[in-house]
Amino acid sequence: MPSKTRISVSELGTLIGTPFAPIIIDVCIDDDFNADPRLLPGSFRHPFRKIEDLIPQLRGKKVVVVCQKGLKLSQGAVGLLRGADVDARYLSGGNFAWRDAGEILVPYARIPFQPEGGTLWVTRERPKIDRIACPWLIRRFIDPGARFMFVEPDSVELIAEKFSATPFDIDGVLWSHRGERCTFDVMLEEFDLMTEPLKRLARIVRGADTNKHDLAPEASGLMAMSLGLSALYDDDLRQLEAGMALYDAFYFWARDAFNEGHDWKPEGKSQPSEAPVGGVRA
Repeated sequence: MPSKTRISVSELGTLIGTPFAPIIIDVCIDDDFNADPRLLPGSFRHPFRKIEDLIPQLRGKKVVVVCQKGLKLSQGAVGLLRGADVDARYLSGGNFAWRDAGEILVPYARIPFQPEGGTLWVTRERPKIDRIACPWLIRRFIDPGARFMFVEPDSVELIAEKFSATPFDIDGVLWSHRGERCTFDVMLEEFDLMTEPLKRLARIVRGADTNKHDLAPEASGLMAMSLGLSALYDDDLRQLEAGMALYDAFYFWARDAFNEGHDWKPEGKSQPSEAPVGGVRA
């Protein structure tokens, strides 16, 4: 019978980047973490001795606890959480097993955490493509609780300064277009998220965002749906919530279904033959 207290690297890997990902808590001691300061996508650090402080916010949610080797720290933390009726499991083999399997890890220094924790981002109002794609990427792979502000273009940098927010998709900042690459491309590179599914999705985003639909045949579809969402919603945050489902679908396609096609042929009926050039079918 499968264990209810642990999860394998492959099992967790299929959940990360999707709406079904658990809350992931890294309880490594500082010395272990500093030896390789990277996080599993979407995870956050918390002292193992204070794991019980999180119980009120973890009840009713699925949780995975990670330490260096998947031994005493994560197993002990899971024991305390499960004793408080939290659905928690530890990652079998810990960070070492995840790393050795070639799974992606996010450089901690690249994540613009606020002093009190979490991330806050600000960009131009009335988003279309990049400004929905990037928040999707951040919430699915960097910070599930990330907050976003959509403001007047001339106010982005001032608001970023006043509220200690991270500006993106405007000229002259780190998180923005670079040459032919759009902001989504830049985030993949800076956060070391260069998996094949995300690179496949990035080509679609780049094609739609830069009006180069020849980069990917799906770019035209993304453009149409993005413009439709913008017309449908006059509230940017509601548009973002709807856009999350859109990009979830594109990601699942890019990861699991990009080789599939679809056609319909009536059973028992042959397809009509082509008419000859300049004539009619016999």
